[in-house]
Amino acid sequence: MHIIPVILSGGAGTRLWPVSREGHPKPFMRMPDGESLLNKTYQRAAAVAAGASEVITVTNREHYFASRDQFVAAGLSKHKAHFILEPEGRNTAPAIAVAALAVQERYGPQAILVVMAADHLILDIAAFKHSTEQAVALAQAGYLVTYGIVPSSPETGFGYIELGEQLDELGSQRVSQFVEKPDRTTAEQYLSSGRYLWNSGMFCFSAGHLLSQLAEHAPEIVQGAQLCLQQSAVQTTGGYAVQELASETFAALPDISIDYALMERSTSVAVVPATFDWSDIGSWGALAQQIPADEQNNRVQGQALLLDTRNTLVYGEERLVATVGLDDLIIVDTCDAVLIARADRAQDVGKVAKQLKLNKHEAYRLHRTVNRPWGSYTILEEGPRFKIKRIVVKPGATLSLQMHHHRSEHWIVVQGMAKVTNGGPEPRLVNTNESTYIPAGHKHRLENPGVLDLVMIEVQSGEYLGEDDIVRFEDQYGRVR
Repeated sequence: MHIIPVILSGGAGTRLWPVSREGHPKPFMRMPDGESLLNKTYQRAAAVAAGASEVITVTNREHYFASRDQFVAAGLSKHKAHFILEPEGRNTAPAIAVAALAVQERYGPQAILVVMAADHLILDIAAFKHSTEQAVALAQAGYLVTYGIVPSSPETGFGYIELGEQLDELGSQRVSQFVEKPDRTTAEQYLSSGRYLWNSGMFCFSAGHLLSQLAEHAPEIVQGAQLCLQQSAVQTTGGYAVQELASETFAALPDISIDYALMERSTSVAVVPATFDWSDIGSWGALAQQIPADEQNNRVQGQALLLDTRNTLVYGEERLVATVGLDDLIIVDTCDAVLIARADRAQDVGKVAKQLKLNKHEAYRLHRTVNRPWGSYTILEEGPRFKIKRIVVKPGATLSLQMHHHRSEHWIVVQGMAKVTNGGPEPRLVNTNESTYIPAGHKHRLENPGVLDLVMIEVQSGEYLGEDDIVRFEDQYGRVR
């Protein structure tokens, strides 16, 4: 039997701004133990995958290389990796349909998909595996299975599942109905009744049964997904299967969740009550619960000095944060943005990111440190006609052969050795404490031929310093179109 984990990694996590941003979304956020949510999801995937089976990740094409790095960091070397790259988000129904068609094509209609979100936190992997075994048995019996979370509070931010008839001695039940996010009074009634579970957004079903049910209830999704896959060849890159979905065909698919498209319409839906811990880390309040509290119920990540402060979260990345006389606040400090909010308004933080996007402010999209396939760069300072960056290139990595129309660059190597192509055909080596100058209009390329990180300071000068002033001629990461 083939059990294929399918990881959906498409959410922006705007309620966790300013750490989660469009270019570095919530799945890549590091938890207090230093591991990202995506890394932890890959570890769960490895636990439930049968043998050395395939693990599918459906994500935006911009996040492929960062996702691949997390796959490696999670230690999944014995598993096959298949990355399905979306040109844009179309919600969960198209993503799951595409993954199911890919699984059915390679492993047949009886193959089981275990669909999990990349931004949920589950610490008890053994319990998750146990619940998944229960879900797999139901999927083999012809059910579309969802995981329900036993509610611990009258939460108004989650959808609910009303339980129907019991299906087995382990507590699996038919789903009577799915219920939208309730108001406080209704949520309290759900909690006291004992007949409702939180809807986790995780699923288990056979590829064939899912597709047949979609064909019955949402045929346009299956038809569109089939056409999209026909136009999207699988490439093998560095041992990884990469499938970049055809832009126009995928954009034509409905923007709809699997809950609305299918689960609420089908009569063969079952729910497994989860025996594991679960959090969707949907807000700073949820993340705060992962940090130990002090005697005043303050929770601190990073450096902080708290005087006469209670019930407050302080999340700092680099600087010392000091507070005096505060109560019931959220303070998040990054190198280029600070969030201060009342704790009871944590759900409204997403409005900040939305407003920044409307204002076209870069802080909704990128941090000062930006990850790239070859490493990263950090903007240290910028002003009229100049920008200073710290560039880190991973061992063996190579930037594209490129040219800039409007800026020149001065590179100073501060760690490692750089292999630089600059105008001419022959590259030269630039050692630590040496530099080179790249005039505007020169074709150039940077490589790290060593076994240690290459660290450089780049000083840009010119009339226009935007990141879109790049003409690529060759690129090993497929960015020449």
